[in-house]
Amino acid sequence: MVAKKKVKKKDHPSLDIVSSHGVELSGKKIVLCVAGSVAAYKAIELARLLMRHGADVTCVTSNAVTKLIQPDYFKWATGNKVITKLTGELEHIRLTDYNQSDLVIVYPATANTLGKLANGIDDTPISTVLTVGFGSKIPILMCLAMHASMYDNLAVKKNIEFLKNKIEFISPQMIEGKAKASEPEDVLEYVLKKFGSSSILKNKKVLMTAGPTIEHIDPIRVITNQSSGKTGVGLASELISAGAKITFVYGPGKEKAPKGAKIINVLSSKDMFDAVKTELKKKFDIVIMAAAVADYIPINPSKNKIKSSKNELKISLKKAPKIIDQVKKYQKDVLLIGFKAETNLTKNALIKSAQKKMKESGADIIIANDIGKKYQKNPNYNQVLIVDGKKVTSSNWDKKEKIVKFIKKEIEKKLE
Repeated sequence: MVAKKKVKKKDHPSLDIVSSHGVELSGKKIVLCVAGSVAAYKAIELARLLMRHGADVTCVTSNAVTKLIQPDYFKWATGNKVITKLTGELEHIRLTDYNQSDLVIVYPATANTLGKLANGIDDTPISTVLTVGFGSKIPILMCLAMHASMYDNLAVKKNIEFLKNKIEFISPQMIEGKAKASEPEDVLEYVLKKFGSSSILKNKKVLMTAGPTIEHIDPIRVITNQSSGKTGVGLASELISAGAKITFVYGPGKEKAPKGAKIINVLSSKDMFDAVKTELKKKFDIVIMAAAVADYIPINPSKNKIKSSKNELKISLKKAPKIIDQVKKYQKDVLLIGFKAETNLTKNALIKSAQKKMKESGADIIIANDIGKKYQKNPNYNQVLIVDGKKVTSSNWDKKEKIVKFIKKEIEKKLE
């Protein structure tokens, strides 16, 4: 009996356009709710625009829309199953429960859809998806479209007033007695800005290192450190959302590599150094050395596993080359940003350590932090000092997600 050959499932052909225009929305899951308006046909164009910038788009349609546009058209556009009704699969929970998506867009949004969200009515797939998203604090962007008289209705105005500080609105275009939905390009621009798009960082070429390195003592045992790569991955993701082009040289960190970047996986400090030198043959605007690279490496790693029968074992180490010290030799004019971690220092001592590293490496900015007792209690939080010559800017003690946004803003200021 001949075994059947397993055929690998191919990606939907429409996914070929993903990130063709940019990677700002890479890794972002967007739910596109299409309500019953003649402007619904423009939702297809909006879905495609979002995909071209990296987003994963799932459409939820009303019954009225399915009479205007066949659901298969939305599936063709996005490559994802279209939600036209709720079933035992709990589509509303899968799409908009806590942290399930990054954004819900209602385009076009009718007075009916607006009223149901404002008054907690969920009797359709769209209204139920919105109710769940509203409760789970997923951002909602409503793009209104209706006749001008409906837009001026006091009940509609009341619903907008109730929701205006709780969700986001894109104002309609008042044309020919109608409050017409904004053009898809305008919605895209709004979404890109929402996720951090930056005219300063857009199309900047950035080389980053992140994560730890491992140095072999023998084929089994290694010297490494506790760096998770979280700050580096988070900062890369922020820069990707800003429109930068990231090459990411990544040691074996615990965090998933950022979507939308060119990933180069490495293990040892030598691997990382070699990868950086190779990449620096190309022109970059910014180099960010965020990796926790080994300072010392074994002189003669054993080719075979060292026997565990010895009572004592001495390992000779040598100083590893500082990758950051070599960057300006390859690209003199690049904006070079380094990281400096210390433990249990005063603020002044930390600043002096960062300034010393800046002088030795020729870096333009050093991002310093203390990873001592306070940090070890909760490594998801941090506080950094941005040292730019004699100028020092401090962040708050905050979640790393906030810290990387702070760092991104400081990089933007340096480029202005």
